[in-house]
Amino acid sequence: MILVTGATGTVGREVVRGLPADLRVRVMTRDPAKAVGLFRGVEAEVVVGDYTDPPSLARALQGVRTAFLVTTRVDGDDDARFLSAARAAGVRRVVKLSAAAVLDPGADDLITRRQRANEDLLRGCGLQWTLLRPRAFMSNSLSWAAPIRKERTVRALYGTSPNACVDPRDIAEVAVRALTEESHAGHAYTLTGPRALTAVDQTRELGRLLGISLRFEELAPDEARAALSGRWPPPVVEALLASAERQKVGAKARVEDTVEMVTGRQARSFRRWAQDHIEAFTAAADESGTRQEAV
Repeated sequence: MILVTGATGTVGREVVRGLPADLRVRVMTRDPAKAVGLFRGVEAEVVVGDYTDPPSLARALQGVRTAFLVTTRVDGDDDARFLSAARAAGVRRVVKLSAAAVLDPGADDLITRRQRANEDLLRGCGLQWTLLRPRAFMSNSLSWAAPIRKERTVRALYGTSPNACVDPRDIAEVAVRALTEESHAGHAYTLTGPRALTAVDQTRELGRLLGISLRFEELAPDEARAALSGRWPPPVVEALLASAERQKVGAKARVEDTVEMVTGRQARSFRRWAQDHIEAFTAAADESGTRQEAV
């Protein structure tokens, strides 16, 4: 039995869809209604589970051999609670979604410190482990969909700073390998796309695919802070702004070949991702759930 947490999120959905059909798969979510229709054609058991509810964790983990762990809160002890319940349930291996920023000695923001602490918990818990450390998700650009449709404009901070962003489907494919193959235990994988891109580069690529001229408008730091403050509490906003400052000086430009090493094929390009999601930029869609993912 494989348990997938965070299955209603960008990577978790792709993990569930990518797991072999002959495996038993269980999806843990706080709100099962959000899982309705997400896994068409996939046999997956959906169970209610909450990191703050130990009995629900025990039920979700019963009979599980390997688990995909996604936690997003920067406060609390979600990882510690999950790992304690996993040990008690006899889980053998945990594959955790972390972030590439943990390797950057200059990264000391709240989010990165929390990721480092949670990685340490996993490595020291006595279970087999695999760490996935992606750069920013290409899907973060979905937050531009509404202004592209309405104004043909993209607004972002530091438009010429590069980020080796990665397709969430590539992260999920590596996760599936780590969940189903023994050779990945004890490994930490940094996951990037095939080349580093700036927001200006992405805007230009989207314009080509849409067949329209898009304008890029660079936000000042205070403007970016105001925009982020509508979605995140102040400590998280400051962490995201600190992350952007590191990107500005090149801390996120390094490209790794890990996706190809693990899967046997090159990581997908941003152009490929955008082609496969172009409808989001042309038809009315709900971006209310779009969030910044991985740094």
